[in-house]
Amino acid sequence: MPLTGSIAAGGNYLIQGSANSAAAGEPLPTPDVAGNFNSSGSSGTVALVNGTSPITLPTGSVTANPQVIDLVGYGTSNTFETAAASGQTSALSLNRADAADTDNNAADFAAAAPTPCSSTACDEPDEPGDPVDATIEEIQGPGPKSPLAGQVVTTSGVVTAAYPTGGFNGVYLQTAGSGGAAGASSSGLFVYDAAIAVAAQVGDAFTVTGKVSEFNGLTEVTADSFEVVTEPQQAVKPVPVAFPLNEGAREALEGMLISPEGTYTITNNYSTNQYAEIGLAAGTSPLRQPTNEVRPGTPDYDQLVASNAGKLITLDDGASTNFFGAANQGTPLPWLTPDNEVRAGATTTFTGPGILDFRFGWKVQPLGQLTADNAEERQVVADFTNTRDKAPEDVGGDIRLASFNVLNYFTTLGEDYAAETGATCSYYKDRAGANISVKDCGANGPRGAANAASLERQQAKIVTAINALDADVVSLEEIENSSHYGDNRDEALANLVDALNAKAGKRTWDYVRSPAAVPASEDVIRTAFIFRPKNVKPVGPSSILLDDPAFGNARQPLAQAFQPKRGGPKGTFVAVANHFKSKGSGSGQDADQGDGQGASNHSRVLQAKALVDFADAQKAKARTKLVFLLGDFNSYAKEDPLVVLDDAGYVNIGQTRTDKETYQYDGMIGSLDHVFASPAAAAKVTGADVWNINAYESVAREYSRFNYNVTDFYNTSAYRSSDHDPIVVGIAKH
Repeated sequence: MPLTGSIAAGGNYLIQGSANSAAAGEPLPTPDVAGNFNSSGSSGTVALVNGTSPITLPTGSVTANPQVIDLVGYGTSNTFETAAASGQTSALSLNRADAADTDNNAADFAAAAPTPCSSTACDEPDEPGDPVDATIEEIQGPGPKSPLAGQVVTTSGVVTAAYPTGGFNGVYLQTAGSGGAAGASSSGLFVYDAAIAVAAQVGDAFTVTGKVSEFNGLTEVTADSFEVVTEPQQAVKPVPVAFPLNEGAREALEGMLISPEGTYTITNNYSTNQYAEIGLAAGTSPLRQPTNEVRPGTPDYDQLVASNAGKLITLDDGASTNFFGAANQGTPLPWLTPDNEVRAGATTTFTGPGILDFRFGWKVQPLGQLTADNAEERQVVADFTNTRDKAPEDVGGDIRLASFNVLNYFTTLGEDYAAETGATCSYYKDRAGANISVKDCGANGPRGAANAASLERQQAKIVTAINALDADVVSLEEIENSSHYGDNRDEALANLVDALNAKAGKRTWDYVRSPAAVPASEDVIRTAFIFRPKNVKPVGPSSILLDDPAFGNARQPLAQAFQPKRGGPKGTFVAVANHFKSKGSGSGQDADQGDGQGASNHSRVLQAKALVDFADAQKAKARTKLVFLLGDFNSYAKEDPLVVLDDAGYVNIGQTRTDKETYQYDGMIGSLDHVFASPAAAAKVTGADVWNINAYESVAREYSRFNYNVTDFYNTSAYRSSDHDPIVVGIAKH
């Protein structure tokens, strides 16, 4: 955006962008100029440019550009000076350290509380007056907000946790002799001041003077001064705590030393490799997606949402480090190692006390920053249990049918596509700056590996997983539709089968050829079938649902009849591969209705109805009553689209024959991937299993996170070969 005016030496110039939610921060002072742009809290680049024409900034370090007066890249940005700054959040600004400019954003900027100043005004607090003596309990008060917010207080307490490193820059104080049981108000308090964090040891006592504030929901004092209390103080005792806990009970313990009791289960490990957080659920199982268990928008749904909230607590590392930031990728991640699991579903117990903290949600913090080097000293939980299965369970039967979403398996590579077409592509990069996987190559561009090395890593894991499934027919989702890139439609599919056979043996696998007629408009990803010729054979050509408007925003169902090699025509069954519209976007009738089903639910209902009609036609064509509908339906078990299939008489085999789920999202597990059987087909099912090799694993082990951290988590095992878990079903021939 264009800027006008001038800045005096040592002066300020305030640029205001688009507003965030009303709950996020305070209003700015009157800006010098206001724009209509949005700034991400996780990644971005801001450049001060000489001129009025837009310029293209290169990827990587910007060391010399006559038009760029100054620039800062932060978070996971691909454009920065030397290295990107880090530590920012939606509530923390990046401030230049000591007015230095070394052309290294990581060194020149540090995260801190916002201090906005325009050329005429600063966001200065009112004169606070004389300090008020107050206990920590009086500062905390009985509710979620301090009754003394905005006032300067003097208070005293014993240090229960100190964070001189990791970005917290403060300590927790607790009233001497308190603890052992919860009271009406918390007796713990965070004191924000880097100097006291450096000076303090756990067990020391301090008197602190500073202003009380609510920092994103955490009551804290920003210290102006502190002094050591030399008189002996009574020790603080941890409060035994049993989750679930409601909000009121948590507020009464905010900032206090606690000792969680009972067993806890990992329910969220998605951000473990970025922020070193682990979501835990009280009890012996992860949290369940409400619409996988109960009908959306019902009292049962509301009750399960509330129950999940009470059970959830996040285990943190005592730091605000973003390990995706360039400055931190050379630091080994805590919690994760190449050989441990830290999987959803793994159980643990707390073996030491922690602090009940509130930073973008309720968390248990260790008593100091946890690092890979001090894990034995700082770790507050026992080791997580081993929950991996080396292979799927025995599902019986004569034929095994499976479904597997292979996470954008593309043989058209991002770098090649960009070079050949001139497309502008962005990538997820490793810590050395090498491209790993495609972030965006346009609507019709590839979505998988950036280059041959990444494809080899991705393919190796997929091949291991599929060969170990021991299935005879596998429905694949998210495989490249090669016709978009000038090749035969089956090019990528054939490449995968070649790789499978190279590992398993010649002619172990074959693939179902595309039908002669395909829809006029198709997505760049498609569904497909592979099979073992030794055990089954296709009967007739495959069929795809042609140009049905219900699938204008999704992948059209693909049907193929199969016959067991030793079963005869009576054993012929129809398999229909599916990939419904995702939950991520939608407008009008497809807007998110807030009932737990996500966006585009209306489209998925129409797709389910069209699928029933298509399956009926394929059943009649194959002269069989045995029909299996399988794939990624992007719907949990109790949602409207799957009710359509239930009402049509289909049986959800995954939900009736196993209690395992295929997907983890937002700290909860549920199944988006299903196998539905017609009544006659359901009668021939001998068993089913979801092989939890992907959804429960840390994303750090995925090919697309290769070399994100100095610790190497990649191997060619099946674990985290995708983000969805495969489901396998046994079928009797007679």
